[in-house]
Amino acid sequence: MVLWALVAAATLCYAEGDGPADPDPDRFAKDIASFAAWDSRNAVPAEPILFVGSSSIRMWRTHESFPELPVINRGFGGSHISDVIHFAERIVLPYAPQMIVFYAGDNDVAGGKSPRRVLADYQRFVRLVHARLPRTPIVFITIKPSGRRWSLWGEMDKANDLIRDFSQKDERLLFADLATPLLTSEGTPDNSFFLKDQLHLNAKGYAVWTRVLKPVMRQALAGRK
Repeated sequence: MVLWALVAAATLCYAEGDGPADPDPDRFAKDIASFAAWDSRNAVPAEPILFVGSSSIRMWRTHESFPELPVINRGFGGSHISDVIHFAERIVLPYAPQMIVFYAGDNDVAGGKSPRRVLADYQRFVRLVHARLPRTPIVFITIKPSGRRWSLWGEMDKANDLIRDFSQKDERLLFADLATPLLTSEGTPDNSFFLKDQLHLNAKGYAVWTRVLKPVMRQALAGRK
């Protein structure tokens, strides 16, 4: 309770101009309940690798992409980093994951939050995890460039840069650039990697993400030993 109070208090410290208040996390009550129901019916692997975040995680067929690993997918579409923090006591910490793969921030910027707000929220998530699981590496997947949100890419890229710099200060934090492989030689989103909505990845896009992410995950696991 003390830990949660400290994290919650940090939400009051944002500088003016960093964007709107966090959306109500209770909009995901059914999603979180479905995770609990799944856990009650299935055996959860010991020391899993936890994928958590927004729809880019939810739609990723992680068990097929990483069949050799004890993967748990806890993505819920439309979520902000603040939502992942809010539900961390239910969908992150109880699994005591040996590694966390994290994707969120896309919806945050689309919702009006600034790059430094995205950084601050990610820092809150890191503090929350490492207060309980100090040896667990966290891999941050860069906010992706997409046709639907291309007008926001400047802000998203700034958030990525801030989190990259922050991650370099802690060997437990890894930064996976999965944004660059989605761009054409002209530096614009490659539509062949996206669904028709020009926001979510298709199978080809996820194949690229899987290929690029695997060595980063190996690095994270090696550093944990």
